[in-house]
Amino acid sequence: MADQFYMTQKGYEEAVARLKYLQTTKRAEIVERIAEARSHGDLSENAEYDAARSEQSANEGEIADLDYKVKNAVIIEESDDNSVVHIGSVVTVYDKELEEQTVYTIMGTTEADAVNNVISNESPVGAALLRHKRGDVVTVKAPDCEYELKILKIN
Repeated sequence: MADQFYMTQKGYEEAVARLKYLQTTKRAEIVERIAEARSHGDLSENAEYDAARSEQSANEGEIADLDYKVKNAVIIEESDDNSVVHIGSVVTVYDKELEEQTVYTIMGTTEADAVNNVISNESPVGAALLRHKRGDVVTVKAPDCEYELKILKIN
């Protein structure tokens, strides 16, 4: 069975738009740079050619990855149910050990943005929070440690 990638409708549309951009615009730009670099002669010592080929490889890898995710996307319905944490929830948690509160938004892997505390449902924190209620204390199993978070609020 194929992997499933949970996305909001908005996240799905953004992924499809990004895939289209990579397949058309960016791919064409890279091909043009490769052609330009080839016109400079000897490819064995052509850094411009090597850089364009590396970029082409990275682009094709991103296309393959994104295409797979879009084809295996599961669109999640937005829900107003704040009784339990689900994908799409905004969750305020308290870390007693660090004595701090943090607000996380739980999304699918394609929509995660750690810099803005938008975390994946598959991340250690996201997975620990899912299906729990306000007041629950969950154990986060991080790669190098375990710690507890108390759910203060679910929006």
